[in-house]
Amino acid sequence: MSDRHHDHGPAHDHRHEHRRASPPHRLTHLLAPHSHETADTLASALESSARGVRALWVSLAVLGLTALAQAAVVVVSGSVALLGDTVHNAADALTAVPLGIAFVLGRRAATRRFTYGYGRAEDLAGIVIVLTIAASAVFAGWTALDRLLDPRPVGHLPVVAVAALVGFSGNEWVARYRIRVGRAIGSAALVADGLHARTDGFTSLAVLLGAGGAALGWRYADPVVGLVITAAILLVLRDVAREVFRRVMDAVDPALVDRAEQALTRVPGVRGVGELRLRWIGHRLRAEVAVVVDGEATVREAHRVAVEAEHALLHAVPRLTAALVHADPEPAPGAADPHLPLAHHAVG
Repeated sequence: MSDRHHDHGPAHDHRHEHRRASPPHRLTHLLAPHSHETADTLASALESSARGVRALWVSLAVLGLTALAQAAVVVVSGSVALLGDTVHNAADALTAVPLGIAFVLGRRAATRRFTYGYGRAEDLAGIVIVLTIAASAVFAGWTALDRLLDPRPVGHLPVVAVAALVGFSGNEWVARYRIRVGRAIGSAALVADGLHARTDGFTSLAVLLGAGGAALGWRYADPVVGLVITAAILLVLRDVAREVFRRVMDAVDPALVDRAEQALTRVPGVRGVGELRLRWIGHRLRAEVAVVVDGEATVREAHRVAVEAEHALLHAVPRLTAALVHADPEPAPGAADPHLPLAHHAVG
């Protein structure tokens, strides 16, 4: 269950204050658009971006040091398998730069031009990550094929083996860190980057196998492992590209839609749930929904139902920070226009 249960306490107090307010104030509140997003909610959203930035810079430092250590071994050993792993680690480290910029941009307030804010920068960063992974796959594959056609001995095999273990350890630590933070703040790009790092760790173990094969005298062990690493990079590329494409196309987990619908149907006064839309903007969700209310309800009553529906959504859907609830009257027998709106309630 999301921490939103604790983020919106003031929203409930705000609603109760409406009931105690004077009639003129209540009427103004009823007719004018207003927001229930509290300072606590904004602080939570900003903190999630700050956690994402912190995770990126920490992982950049760890992977940067790992790649530098491996690069030094590549120079003295001539291992193309380790070269491919080093290049991939360096590329993975550098993906933190566009993603970090995206997190910083995402913290900026919305403007009259960018009315939804800058959260979409994360999706653009995801595309940059996909292109970076693709470039590293091309480079690693080309280098491995070249060495396969022109085999050369690999020196300092024990040092290569140690470098492979260093690469695995650094990548696995970064993978766990990125995935944990990415899931906590709802960032698909950060989770994808973490999965990318995890695969890098297994390719480092493949370098260890290549070093073992070379030690046994198999001259093709190093370039063959380089090709295996290329194949692993391509598999990561497929998964990351699919996730980024879904996010760019506003795809959400159907389970979230089910969860939202179930929460709305339990709201007193909601007689049906019409069109429900969820979309990610960066690592935050927004919702738009039409609920059916009593056709004889007054505007004030319809507004109350919309408020309750909005709060139900905020409590039920993790990382939902804004919702627009539209109340439609239940059609009476023989009614000509069953979709005449009674009330809107916006938050965020």
